[in-house]
Amino acid sequence: MNIVNQSSRGVKRILLAKPRGFCAGVDYAIGIVEQALNLFERPIYILKEIVHNKQIVLELAENDARSVFSIDEVPAGSILVFSAHGVPPQFHQQAKARGLYVLDATCPLVRKVHLEAIRFASQGYTILYIGHEGHDEALGVLAEATESMILINDKEEAWKVQPKQTDKLAYLTQTTLSIAETDEIIKILQKRFPSIQGPAKEDICYATTNRQRAVIEMAQQSDLVLVLGSKNSSNSQRLRECAEKEGAKAYLIDNKDEIELSWLKDVESIGVTAGASAPEKLVEKVIQFLRQLNPQSTLQEIEPVKEEMFFAIPNLKKQIAEQQQEVIL
Repeated sequence: MNIVNQSSRGVKRILLAKPRGFCAGVDYAIGIVEQALNLFERPIYILKEIVHNKQIVLELAENDARSVFSIDEVPAGSILVFSAHGVPPQFHQQAKARGLYVLDATCPLVRKVHLEAIRFASQGYTILYIGHEGHDEALGVLAEATESMILINDKEEAWKVQPKQTDKLAYLTQTTLSIAETDEIIKILQKRFPSIQGPAKEDICYATTNRQRAVIEMAQQSDLVLVLGSKNSSNSQRLRECAEKEGAKAYLIDNKDEIELSWLKDVESIGVTAGASAPEKLVEKVIQFLRQLNPQSTLQEIEPVKEEMFFAIPNLKKQIAEQQQEVIL
């Protein structure tokens, strides 16, 4: 008990970033899985993780929505859900060839980037794609036009890249990147290639932008920032980085059990936020934990921007029925 008191004695304020947690794309993807579980025979299958969050993946698995790492693992005649991050186009053909029925839970904003890649490539452009090598979203977009796309991971690669032709050059970006770092990379590319074209509307999604804006404002008032999110969540990692750049200590945690009391020593203000795939109940448990340590601490929300985006879930019965009809024909 003495350790708790000494660690938390100086904590006077808990700041809560808003918006935080689930974005419209994550709600959309999880909603598709939950509706599929209610409408169709279980189990259903998800290629990899529906979103990058351990808690969500475990809860869905308990309800017979099973994550697999290969299409070949799914029994013929089953329903397979493609995740919010999108997939390479050939995965649709592979699933059909195995006799699977596909529900595509790709975030509409990620799908937009896929369509931009297809459009630019069809017009003869070389595309410089700013993203993280190996990330599921990047793998899906790059596969849309493998002969026309070059991956740019960072500023160093932006300075070094040598496309075969520069007459028709375009850039696209992963939706979950750091706004500031991506802007720096784009400026480098524009300086090197003045005629480079970008998307009609920026690719970094509204939710990434809003959450980074909120955490930056919150971190300016915080000694320590806790970000709820899994380690493989790109947007959660970017929130941690944003807080650190504002001078706050910052940690990415999956849940309250990962908080170390030593982090709280000499801390007066703690900021809390959550990545776009982290459920609100994880945030609530962290707040409850912190207030138990110091009941006198105040709680204040930091909300620099309102967020009201929503994506309607399509008619899943109709989608499956159409695919079944194709099999009959």
